[in-house]
Amino acid sequence: MNAIQPVLGPVSERTWDEIYQELKRLAHRKLYGCRSHTLSTTALVNEVYIKLVKGQDLNVSDRNHLMALSCRAMRQVLVDYARRKVAQKRQMDKSPVIPGSVFNTDLLAVDEALKSLGEMDPRLVQLVECRFYGGLSNNETAELMGVSLRTVERDWTRAKSYLHAMLT
Repeated sequence: MNAIQPVLGPVSERTWDEIYQELKRLAHRKLYGCRSHTLSTTALVNEVYIKLVKGQDLNVSDRNHLMALSCRAMRQVLVDYARRKVAQKRQMDKSPVIPGSVFNTDLLAVDEALKSLGEMDPRLVQLVECRFYGGLSNNETAELMGVSLRTVERDWTRAKSYLHAMLT
C-alpha cells in the first residue's frame, strides 16, 4: 500500500488499511442480497481504491475526509458498473426493457435523482452517498460529516423524501 502515500498526503498507511477493511465490510453489506450483479466485495473495494489513486490532485485532510471520498467513489463505481451491465444487456437483447436488471436500472435512476438533488443541496448528496452507497449508520455519517446526529436524521428524511418523489 506504499504507492498510495504520495497521493493521499497526511493519511497514514495504517489509516488507509483500516479504511480498506471498513470499506470491505461496507461493500459486503451493500452487495449482500443483490443477486442481480456479479461484482464482488473485493472487486468493488479495489475499484474504489483505483479511483482514489487515479485522482491526480487528491489531497486528503484526515480519515473522515478519506472515508467521504471513498463513499463517493463507491457510488461512482456502482453506477458505472450498472451502466455497463445495462448497455451489455441492451446490446444482447436489443430491447429497451431488460428483465432481471432491477439493481442496475435502480442505481442509474437513483444516480440521476442525486444529480438533480446535488444542484439544490450538495450536502444531502454527500449524506446519501454515506448512508446508501457507503452503508454508514446515522452516527457514523454524523461523525464523518461533522454535523449532529439530529441534523443527519432530519436531512436523511429530507433526502429520502426528495428521492422518492423523483423516482415515483
